[in-house]
Amino acid sequence: MVRNYFLFLFFVFNNLQLYAQSKTPIELRGTWITNVASDAMLTEKNVKEAVLNCKRNGLTDIFVVVWNNGLTTYPSKVVEKYIGIGQDPRYNKFDPLASFVTEGHKLGLKVHAWFEFGFSYAYKDSSLNNWLLKYPHWVGRDQKQNLLKKNGFFWWNGLHPEVQYFMHDLVLEVVKNYKVDGIQGDDRLPAMPSEGGYDSFTTKEYAKEHNGLSPTLDTKNPAWVQWRANKLSAFAKHLFKNIKSTNINCIVSWAPSIYPWSLEQYLQDWPAWLTQGYADIVIPQVYRYKFESYSTTLKAIAGHVPLAFKNKLYPGILTSLGDGYRVDSVFFEKMRSLNRAEGYNGEVLFYYETIKDAKIPIYKY
Repeated sequence: MVRNYFLFLFFVFNNLQLYAQSKTPIELRGTWITNVASDAMLTEKNVKEAVLNCKRNGLTDIFVVVWNNGLTTYPSKVVEKYIGIGQDPRYNKFDPLASFVTEGHKLGLKVHAWFEFGFSYAYKDSSLNNWLLKYPHWVGRDQKQNLLKKNGFFWWNGLHPEVQYFMHDLVLEVVKNYKVDGIQGDDRLPAMPSEGGYDSFTTKEYAKEHNGLSPTLDTKNPAWVQWRANKLSAFAKHLFKNIKSTNINCIVSWAPSIYPWSLEQYLQDWPAWLTQGYADIVIPQVYRYKFESYSTTLKAIAGHVPLAFKNKLYPGILTSLGDGYRVDSVFFEKMRSLNRAEGYNGEVLFYYETIKDAKIPIYKY
């Protein structure tokens, strides 16, 4: 009996090891598909065209936006419950996520739901925002008690339990209702500008753990940065666990900015997410306009991640922007070649319009 028990444990352990290894793709060639400066998501015809373009160009994965500017691109009962608007009205009840899943799977592509805005609820203007009007106690605050804003984005307090509960339910809604291959947070999930944390909820929580003291006014103080980052990391771990409990095959990926800038500016301690086991894939945003800068930044990543976890990293590279920027084929090929030379088995392109415009070489596979 004892011998059989240990044989059973050995079998389970080895299969878990094989499963864990299998969850990291051997090669990933992906792109983000957004609804900003792109019409790829607006109609079923456009979705089919986008998926076909991705397949023709040798991609394996597509990351489709499902949450930005306080609205979902798919019909959401969770968001409707909170603000009475179940879907971005521009879709007129068309469900682009369902369409991408159907069409992507037909052609063998993995489809990931990308929660682009994360803990940001508005961009540029929040004065008439439904979230701000209905949930003013959710908002982040800077040292002067102003609304937390950075680079045009307005932010919730990502440490507030009600904010985390909402985001948890939003993500799980997608996992439960769609046959997505993965879920992704980026440089706004889980994240918060390091200028934040001065709202009443957070300062009270800090005082409870620090003998009644208030947080330092130095927003970049390492201990203050790490305390807030650890709270966000705990949320990432909780979310990862519940995604896997709902669908163990769902890939959980994060696409943060470059470390340690990600930690100092947005409280994202993503090397910890890797080493502590709540990231299947991390796609750091190595967004650079010059090859020398790209090379330096890419090579620096290795110094922050143990070698055993490097196979879970796939660089995110900038290939287009709405202002008309398109990477030239020589620069793209140099970045792709460097990625392979440095041991990275793929990359994700920001964003789909590069594929649509065919300004980069088609992957030859």
